[in-house]
Amino acid sequence: MTFVALHRRQVNTGADVAVQSESELVLPETRARFVFSAASDVGRERKVNEDSFMAQAPVFFVADGMGGHAHGDVASQTVARVFDEHIARDAPSTPERILDAIHSSNDAVRDLSAVDDYGTAVSGTTLSGVAFVDAGDDVGFHWMAFNIGDSRVYTWDGRTLVQLSVDHSAVQELVDAGLISQEEAEQHPERNVITRAIGADESVDADVWLLPATGRHSFLICSDGLTKELATGEIETLLASYDGTAEPDRSLAEVLVDAALARGGHDNVTVVYVESVLGNPEQDDPANTSERATGMHEHLEDTRPRSQG
Repeated sequence: MTFVALHRRQVNTGADVAVQSESELVLPETRARFVFSAASDVGRERKVNEDSFMAQAPVFFVADGMGGHAHGDVASQTVARVFDEHIARDAPSTPERILDAIHSSNDAVRDLSAVDDYGTAVSGTTLSGVAFVDAGDDVGFHWMAFNIGDSRVYTWDGRTLVQLSVDHSAVQELVDAGLISQEEAEQHPERNVITRAIGADESVDADVWLLPATGRHSFLICSDGLTKELATGEIETLLASYDGTAEPDRSLAEVLVDAALARGGHDNVTVVYVESVLGNPEQDDPANTSERATGMHEHLEDTRPRSQG
């Protein structure tokens, strides 16, 4: 197996960064192609960007350091460092390696709170993303999605944006219980209270699930700095209208971040967008992209998204 970097552009401006890249993974009897972009901005009101991201096949994620806690920026950066140490860049990952990186990240972030410089406050961060994995001979190549907290993973089919992850938040629990609507949740005074995070407890319980990778897939991963500013329909319009050939030096991730900033940019905002093609998508049944993997390891028992209201 061989990774081939086809194109890469990176821009760094202080605490802000933008990446646009293409790569190809040569696999036995097939190829996987990845086209992705990422952008992060401190926003209009914050002094520190506590978001971090990873956008380099086979792993794509956003980590949003917890505001109001000690050194959220260091917590999210620690997750990126741990993943970089655990995940190889020249091959698909495995579900076990992704889970190990998540658990090791939790340990490393918890260790931050034990350092004198951090005092007694708890460091923490969300973590949401996808990884291209080889789930074994009887299962094959899949996208493994994972989520802890209220950053989000969406799928995009060219027309409809669907939230794949489920927020681990106080207001989501109220929505699930039927006590408030999804619209009311967007304005609820406790909408920033999350119920699960990297570094909050000795062990971390991540939502994980597998999607067959054959064919075409598009994922949008973002911190809540995007979704607090833009409604789903507005994000769909930006996705549908983006023309990369007309703006070769302005990625889709940058377009989305800029839109959130124009709306107010009240929080750090980070976006990772990835498109993939495995094999010949014209020969694949689109319905297969949403089927649950068979032969899934028991510890990867699917935590399917609950009703979004």
